[in-house]
Amino acid sequence: MELRVGTPPFSILAIVDTGSDLIWANCVPCTDCYRQTAPLFDPRNSSSYRTLPCDSNLCKALPTIACGAGSSCEYHYAYQDRSNIDGVLGTEDLTFDSSAGSPVVFSNIAFGCNSKSGGSFSSRTAGLAGLGGGPVSLVSQIVPTLDKKYFSYCLVPKSDTQASSKVIFGSAGVVAGSKVTTPMTVEGAFFVLRLEEIIVDGAGSVPVPPSAPGLTTGNIIIDSGTTVSFLPAGVLSSLVQEVSRVVSLPKATDPDGTLPLCFTVTSEADRQKLPFITFKFAGEASVRLSPKTMFMDEVSFAGQMVCLAVADSNTPVFGNTAQQNLHVGYDLDIPAVSFASADCTTL
Repeated sequence: MELRVGTPPFSILAIVDTGSDLIWANCVPCTDCYRQTAPLFDPRNSSSYRTLPCDSNLCKALPTIACGAGSSCEYHYAYQDRSNIDGVLGTEDLTFDSSAGSPVVFSNIAFGCNSKSGGSFSSRTAGLAGLGGGPVSLVSQIVPTLDKKYFSYCLVPKSDTQASSKVIFGSAGVVAGSKVTTPMTVEGAFFVLRLEEIIVDGAGSVPVPPSAPGLTTGNIIIDSGTTVSFLPAGVLSSLVQEVSRVVSLPKATDPDGTLPLCFTVTSEADRQKLPFITFKFAGEASVRLSPKTMFMDEVSFAGQMVCLAVADSNTPVFGNTAQQNLHVGYDLDIPAVSFASADCTTL
């Protein structure tokens, strides 16, 4: 997502992450940051940048903080994949394009300036836009000022390197047409849903336990910042068994050892043998996912393969590979999440 930060606006290519809440960029001077290809943001060049003190409410909303020089709010922030960042929390102006035509500026948005960062961040990434439920997220800070407490996104297929995905805030982003809607709860930064069963076309269904460790109101986090989906070991093994029953392709092994079920493919006809898989959420919200969104291409020394894009974790996650070509809307008033199949390249 392009964030235009500061005055004058400085463009940053940021990860869109509904599974966390802090908005940040690697800033000058970045003493121990991962190497990024784009220039670093320099807060000294922005007339609207201000550091926040330790006793501010936004600072206290972060999980791990310390008081720096002049009582500035210093943070340490860690992600589930063990990536982590350190920096100073401030406020900045953010500029966005508007459906009305002229740009809209949101002032005094909590914004982290990293001095350290490391982990699985891509060199193309210059920051992150936290869209989670916590108080310092982009959603929590700007949506209450809009005409509707709503945001949505539509992720273009990973295979399409020319098109851009859309993130839309307010009523302009409401999911329309043929859609399904499921209740949502907010737990900290997480948006939590209840997954009831997974159905494999041509095989059987896999029931999902109603609760998960660390979650109190549902059993799966919907997360745009996680690539594959995650399921508990017992559910995943049953899903692997059902998929294996209907796919008549040679099995292969994921070279990274992460994904439990892979197949060798040599032609488009082989790909046609992969099943559609339906995730049925509470409220009769069945989301039917095509093989292109449930299986990932992998390359090994043995040749081309596809792997079921689901891995094992005690904390279930509905990841972004499964959300390709879905218009996903978050209604923060109800609260609920809606899904509609879409060609995200044309939204």
